[in-house]
Amino acid sequence: MIIAVVDGMGGSIGTQIVLQLRLAMPEETEIMALGTNAIATSGMMKAKATRGATGENAIAFSIGKADIIMGSLSVVVPNSMMGEVTPKIATAIASAPGRKILLPVSNPPLDILGIAKKPLQQLIKDAIPLVKEHYGLPRDPEEEADV
Repeated sequence: MIIAVVDGMGGSIGTQIVLQLRLAMPEETEIMALGTNAIATSGMMKAKATRGATGENAIAFSIGKADIIMGSLSVVVPNSMMGEVTPKIATAIASAPGRKILLPVSNPPLDILGIAKKPLQQLIKDAIPLVKEHYGLPRDPEEEADV
């Protein structure tokens, strides 16, 4: 099981995803922290990611190894996050064979219509059962109540 969490800027979304994955997934789950900058990678590593890498080439090289790719929708939008998501990063993520579980959180000027606005913690909580389903793991009873 290899889950790549991609984030940039301050890394708070990626850090929160890593924290929730660590609570929900088996201990042997490998979580790759892929940051567009060192601050983002560092935050995800402090949240107990298994390993981390920073920058365009590291993300483009490593992303193909992941079974699941998690992050905000912005990671597949070229030049988002104030330019930190380069066209090469966005293309590598969008083209990677792994399942993408992207949170509908984006930076302006991208608006996502038809999706209810939810707090970040709820979006992450909603994503965890999808990750477990991908690996054939049972859901927790409280996850069943949320669906």
